[in-house]
Amino acid sequence: MTPLSDIEIQRSLGTLPGWARKGDTIIKTYHFATFPAGIAFLAQVAEVAETMQHHPDIDIRYTKVLFALSTHDAGGITTKDFALATAIEALAAA
Repeated sequence: MTPLSDIEIQRSLGTLPGWARKGDTIIKTYHFATFPAGIAFLAQVAEVAETMQHHPDIDIRYTKVLFALSTHDAGGITTKDFALATAIEALAAA
């Protein structure tokens, strides 16, 4: 898998509200009403990530859950990261 170019990354970010680039990752923080609600969402994301065989870096801070996506073996951001971000957005919208 090959990392995307800067322009490809910018174009793809334009389709994902709230997602941003931070170095060689794309990130987004989701906010929940309660800690258990955030953990329940995280469990849903874990199932999808496992199916896709692409696992995000996750930071949990009480009612905030930050996802950071990067394809480490490719050395940057790839289409796999945007596919997982799109799946996370679909879960959040449900």
